[in-house]
Amino acid sequence: MPETTRAMLTSGGWKDLDFGPFRKDVTIHWIRPFEDDQPGVALLKYQPGASVPRHLHEGLETILVLDGVQSDEAGDYSEGSYVVNAAGTEHSVWSKEGCVVLIQWDRPVKILEESMA
Repeated sequence: MPETTRAMLTSGGWKDLDFGPFRKDVTIHWIRPFEDDQPGVALLKYQPGASVPRHLHEGLETILVLDGVQSDEAGDYSEGSYVVNAAGTEHSVWSKEGCVVLIQWDRPVKILEESMA
């Protein structure tokens, strides 16, 4: 896989990347999958109305919103927003209009509430 560059991501080059299943209405493109103790880095694409249920961060999570608006209980994050979620924090995530985010997880998250729908 070719190295993904900042210029490629911020200029919309992510639109040409292949995304695979992640969660209902959320797809993923792995830039660097989790390996041993190394963090995972990926792009997540949320369809309008998509959400991720409440989850626990077992390590640091950093997010850069590349397109659209991502939301959680603390607010709405539009394109260019940089969000840091510390280890031990919990939240749920959604996007009313859809969004694409660059995300890095030190450790995989633990889903706390799974929708019964």
